[in-house]
Amino acid sequence: MSPADPRGLDLERLRGHLDAALPGLVAGPLTGRLIEGGRSNLTYAVTDGSARWVVRRPPLGHVLATAHDMRREHRVIAALHGTAVPVPGPLLLCEDEEVLGAPFYVMEYVDGVPFRTAGQLAEIGPERTRRAVLGLVDTLVDLHAVDPEAVGLGDFGRPEGFLDRQLRRWGKQLDASRGRELAGIDELHGALGRALPASPAPTVVHGDFRLDNVLIGGPDDTIRAVLDWEMSTLGDPLTDLGLLVMYSSDLGLEDSPVSTTSRAPGHPAPAELVERYAARSGRDTGAIAWYTAFAWFKLAVILEGIHYRYTLGQTVGAGFDRIGELVPVFIAHGLTTLHEG
Repeated sequence: MSPADPRGLDLERLRGHLDAALPGLVAGPLTGRLIEGGRSNLTYAVTDGSARWVVRRPPLGHVLATAHDMRREHRVIAALHGTAVPVPGPLLLCEDEEVLGAPFYVMEYVDGVPFRTAGQLAEIGPERTRRAVLGLVDTLVDLHAVDPEAVGLGDFGRPEGFLDRQLRRWGKQLDASRGRELAGIDELHGALGRALPASPAPTVVHGDFRLDNVLIGGPDDTIRAVLDWEMSTLGDPLTDLGLLVMYSSDLGLEDSPVSTTSRAPGHPAPAELVERYAARSGRDTGAIAWYTAFAWFKLAVILEGIHYRYTLGQTVGAGFDRIGELVPVFIAHGLTTLHEG
């Protein structure tokens, strides 16, 4: 790669592949940059000086392709393109690792802003914040209204026993990261297992649906695109809602390295988000406390895994030294949510 190439993206080889696969798409030499903020797969903005595209590929050095499946991401975006769910237009999937060293796909570039913190929302004011967050709920309803069979996603997952498998999966993740005693974590896991709700009819599930995984733009602060589909599958739609409620709840901490957006002026309360989803989707959300408690548990496990790697000296960057102190907070929120409803 040339010195101008972002790490993980050989622009000359990319140009050659695009010229062969989509003649006439690219009008000149390509430049590119890594889009910051992604937590797993790598995302690049690429331009020929007149048009822009986005390239998505697995992390560098990754060996477990099933966890960063480009075919899967490309498939769900292609299936949803043209539905009420806003996604970037898919242009190309390349599974030939000779081109960039890993499978990748190319999609349209969408203008918009991913709001990651309450501070960013505060800058746009309470009315726009409220509109954006309620729009997030409406987009989730639109996603869960898509008929998987009708868009070619009827075999996209195994919805039977979805919640039980999810709970077992995250329990195994917890066991793999046990480096200290965590009061309440096994109690929360066990209580979730004993109170497993009956799932509604399965839908396409995003798996990580929150404000900073969408792009918002335009004069009406509409959701222009839903991004980061790497955890999508067919399953229980209320898992998406529970995660959204969790990320809309107040952690009760100042200057936390993991933040929610709840403190932004104008941000709707979690109860309003649930009510809006129920009214627009027609689904029974009476068990939402379980789904929200599961979201707290899942995030506690993820954070404990990060903390465990930090104790082994396997993390790079600032803020990791404070992750460990957050885990008990997430556990406590999970227990309170489940017990109090």
